[in-house]
Amino acid sequence: APDIFWGVFERGGKQPALVVRSSTPGAIQAIDVRGLLRWARAHEQLVVIRHSIGDFVPAGAELIEIYGGSGAGERDERKLGGMVALGAERTIEQDPAFAIRIMVDIADHALSPAVNDPTTAVQVLDHLGEVLRLIGKVDISGQRWNGQGNVRCGLVIPVRRWEDYLALGTTEIREYGYAAIQVMRRMRAMLDELREEVRPEHRPAVEDELARLDATVLRHFGDSADLDRASIPDAQGIGGRTGPRALSR
Repeated sequence: APDIFWGVFERGGKQPALVVRSSTPGAIQAIDVRGLLRWARAHEQLVVIRHSIGDFVPAGAELIEIYGGSGAGERDERKLGGMVALGAERTIEQDPAFAIRIMVDIADHALSPAVNDPTTAVQVLDHLGEVLRLIGKVDISGQRWNGQGNVRCGLVIPVRRWEDYLALGTTEIREYGYAAIQVMRRMRAMLDELREEVRPEHRPAVEDELARLDATVLRHFGDSADLDRASIPDAQGIGGRTGPRALSR
């Protein structure tokens, strides 16, 4: 919809006409985007969501701010507050970052010294690559909005950046899987695939992750006979069709 604005709202000197606060602590599980947008259109006001899906907010925290117009009262506050669902835990229905978090936790556990199961981590990377590929094809860059000029009526929703999703999906697996050649190879193959398939503006972040992967491999395999094997992309980790070697002494 043209009156849904993804990004960060900068209040500046403008004060909200109404602030809706959380009645209980909890994680933001869902936002009724359609309901909030209908309310904004009907009242010709700007509805600003102050926290991202998945954020934990304490009791009394600002959930929603209303800008412009007048007449919003206690009844509207209750109605608007009911359009943001809070719960004890995050859920994956509107929170792809939490789905990524769960997959990374599985890989982290598999890579722990007590388990030492890098093959499971490779399987996690299979699914992470698909989720990141889908997200990377979407324009989620977000913008900075304000109530002074560029937006006056509609719904502002904060959005995570592509870099946030990518870092979430790679950092810990790279940290804990550095000694597993198949994990390094599978991650390189995943990043190579993402570099080819995501939107052009998302590619620099992929290049940055590849540079971080290079540094990790060099740090741990730089003096090893296995540097060549650790620096080759392989969609199966070990045993698949390999790509060109990325690093050399």
